[in-house]
Amino acid sequence: MSRAAVPGLPSRHPIGEQLPALYADDDFAQRFTAGLDTVLAPVFTTLDNLPSYLDPRLAPADFVSWLATWVGGVDDPRWPLELRREAVARAVELHQWRGTRRGLIEALRLVLGLSAEVSGDGGATWSRTGGAELPPPPADEVLVRVWPHRKGEAYEVDADRVRSLVRTLCPVHTVCRVEVLSGPPAGEGR
Repeated sequence: MSRAAVPGLPSRHPIGEQLPALYADDDFAQRFTAGLDTVLAPVFTTLDNLPSYLDPRLAPADFVSWLATWVGGVDDPRWPLELRREAVARAVELHQWRGTRRGLIEALRLVLGLSAEVSGDGGATWSRTGGAELPPPPADEVLVRVWPHRKGEAYEVDADRVRSLVRTLCPVHTVCRVEVLSGPPAGEGR
């Protein structure tokens, strides 16, 4: 990423106009400061627009991947720009839900454009009564079913990318099994 001089970009604050009256008619002083204006105009423009650079929905396209590194977001240059912007904008929210059903479902939808259903709890068990016996341990497997997000969408689900993302987002102590479906499971009205 580089921010270079933009040919013909005027300075909003020309230095020559701010010099004492003695130099207002001095040709050399005006040419010298005009050269400085050419160098400084992109800097002033960038600083004037700094809030827009820090908002992933407004930032220049080449800045989005850099913002993703700031928030630990996922950024894939193969994705459409709008999806990349949304992934960066929602990165902090997704970190908050990491390791949960909601976080996994949201990440699959945002990153891969898939709907998902997650069942199983990874073998976690608890009792609401202190000192009571724990219930029998549940299966330690989490089942993740995915399908294209929109009905009738002609989209080939990349099972390897799904497994890779699920492996990244599932808690390390759980076994996650992935099933790729062609559409929503029976009873899903999406």
